[in-house]
Amino acid sequence: MSSGTSGHAESVEIRFDPEAVSYGEILRIFFSVVHDPTEVNRQGPDVGPQYRSVIFYRDDTQAAIARAYIAQLDKLRVFKQPIATHIDPLKSFYRAEEAHQDFLINYPNSPYIVINDLPKIAALKALFADDYRDQPVRATDSAIPITIDDARQ
Repeated sequence: MSSGTSGHAESVEIRFDPEAVSYGEILRIFFSVVHDPTEVNRQGPDVGPQYRSVIFYRDDTQAAIARAYIAQLDKLRVFKQPIATHIDPLKSFYRAEEAHQDFLINYPNSPYIVINDLPKIAALKALFADDYRDQPVRATDSAIPITIDDARQ
């Protein structure tokens, strides 16, 4: 349990090959199945500013694409509430403790995983069947173009 006073946001770092997957496709998955982008300072059962919805961009192009994507979703009223996702520059990234890495793989029967994450995985598989793969990416897999870490400022 954290106090939420550090200014950090719990998040993942996605490293990707733009020849294999576009930034727009990553945004499409993010807004389709990853979380509820209308929630302010919470994601599901987790509450506090460290759980805010935020996209950290590496350059002005990513920022512009993310802003345009959100504007399009809001204009089409895809969600019942306005999108609350912030778009902030990446300042630094802090890898979470080892106990948090590959949590779903290591604790597949954890109540948090079963209640909160397995439905998202099912939605991912249903909505993006052509891109979905059963073999998860592990935090230690450096040969795979998309790697996942945790916790960003």
